Amino acid sequence: LMSVVTIDAEKTQESAEKLANRLPDPVGYRMLVVKPEINATSEGGIALAEITTRREEAGAVVGLVLKQGDLCYKDATKFPTGPWCKEGDFVLLRAYSGSRFSVDGKEFIIVNDDMIEGTVADPRGIGRAY
Repeated sequence: LMSVVTIDAEKTQESAEKLANRLPDPVGYRMLVVKPEINATSEGGIALAEITTRREEAGAVVGLVLKQGDLCYKDATKFPTGPWCKEGDFVLLRAYSGSRFSVDGKEFIIVNDDMIEGTVADPRGIGRAY
């Protein structure tokens, strides 16, 4: 399945920007991450079932950092080399991690600063392994 599921990075950013004023501000060492938009069509043009795209979005391991709390990456002992990511970065997370919620059907999560597994330059084509 992963070979046919791709992330639409531009649509993810556009959707998040439209909701930006209505989203909560993370506090402390937490950050707000938007779950990606999954393309509803495979690379070969096959339409994917809605249940497939919703499952992939919910369990996605990539997200876009929208906002960071005022204490993110301030602990010099825990983060001696500085922040692991910044607002606007695509990051790798564990599937189903963080506090998940939705606004107008779009899924967001709030995660701790130390839950970031890595950063990704281009999230397209990255998904969970089964």
